[in-house]
Amino acid sequence: MSSKQEKIQKLLEMQKKFIELEQSGKLTAESYWLPEKGSELDGFKEEYSKVAMDVVDDAHEEVGSKP
Repeated sequence: MSSKQEKIQKLLEMQKKFIELEQSGKLTAESYWLPEKGSELDGFKEEYSKVAMDVVDDAHEEVGSKP
């Protein structure tokens, strides 16, 4: 992913998918914290966290506040 906007769009898409899973009843604490390999939530937390931190880093870089 290149631009901050693309990363933000990815986060919004991931949030939408998460909400859909939650509202459909497919989301449980176990499926979130210990997802089965290959499931919709496999790697979700890690990917979301990475993209979110990329957005934070981009924002800091934009305003020159990154240490």
